[in-house]
Amino acid sequence: MRALSGKCWLAGQCWLAGAGWLVLGELNGDYPLPMTRVLSGVQPSGVLHVGNYLGAVKQWAATQAESDAFYCVVDLHALTLDIAPDDLRSRTLETAIGLIAAGLDPDVCTLFVQSHVPEHTELAWLLECTASYGELKRMTQFKDKGAGQESVRASLLTYPVLMAADILLYDADEVPVGDDQRQHIELTRDLAARFNGRYGETFVVPEAAIPKVAARVMDLQNPEKKMSKSTGTPAGTIAITDSADEIVKKVRRSVTDAETDVRYDVASKPGVSNLLEMLSAATGDDPYVLASRYTSYGPLKNDVADALVALLAPVRERINELTADPGEVTAALEKGADKAQAVASVTLRRAREAMGLTQRRIS
Repeated sequence: MRALSGKCWLAGQCWLAGAGWLVLGELNGDYPLPMTRVLSGVQPSGVLHVGNYLGAVKQWAATQAESDAFYCVVDLHALTLDIAPDDLRSRTLETAIGLIAAGLDPDVCTLFVQSHVPEHTELAWLLECTASYGELKRMTQFKDKGAGQESVRASLLTYPVLMAADILLYDADEVPVGDDQRQHIELTRDLAARFNGRYGETFVVPEAAIPKVAARVMDLQNPEKKMSKSTGTPAGTIAITDSADEIVKKVRRSVTDAETDVRYDVASKPGVSNLLEMLSAATGDDPYVLASRYTSYGPLKNDVADALVALLAPVRERINELTADPGEVTAALEKGADKAQAVASVTLRRAREAMGLTQRRIS
């Protein structure tokens, strides 16, 4: 059962979400209620950038103590790309270092590497036997990158099922993701509900938790495309390891538009709106309110650059410390994998039994 907190004044039976029926009897006083369990992951396809930080990791760090939080470096997903083995190994460690430097505390949340918990791949197969080819080929990533190409990796078609397995293994109630991942969460919900309908109640059906601002930070040189570690433009992507001078240069050269007025309008002014969203995420102010404070782009760009430099400076300093002595990080990942596997193995066994797979008898 999950870690719990709260009050309850009920008698008889009380339903705890994700925990099952709990017989309470005659109660009057302080009794625990379930913490929300959250899970999310980041792919080690390159250095974490400001979009990863503002759109996800900053919120993860701020709320990690409020929930039963699981966060993973999804190295298996990176195999859908053409990535050299040495690069994958180094980037996996670099990503974990970046997450800890950005505020994730392995003593508070469960931080681990996806491939260190083999239950992910086994549950993915069980869910592939639940998913349909039709719904997978309609996924945006596959339509954009692989549809109609004979040489495309099969994993590009099936990796959304692995993502569903990542989530469902941990009975996650909420999945903090960027807006571009909404379709993947809907697939996860569909697969969980379908599996539950066929085989009996097995999985928690999760909800997406999408931040109100900076949910999808865009490329500074191409503001109609998401900032990306693997496919973005170098001048349009701000890495969390970039120096202050690099950040200032990239922001000042960011694409806006031919007009001069500053307003928050994603459809007609994507470049300006992207700057306002980043400033909003960094300062906590509403992007519409921020827009009203500027009459030209120059001062806006200066303030965005200053805010990002100040926000990322301590993160960059901590990255340098952990990179010089990574033993703390590798130990944390080992501990996190043990904690994650303890949860994942229970869920996988439940799914195997529901589908009729026999258990190996060990003498």
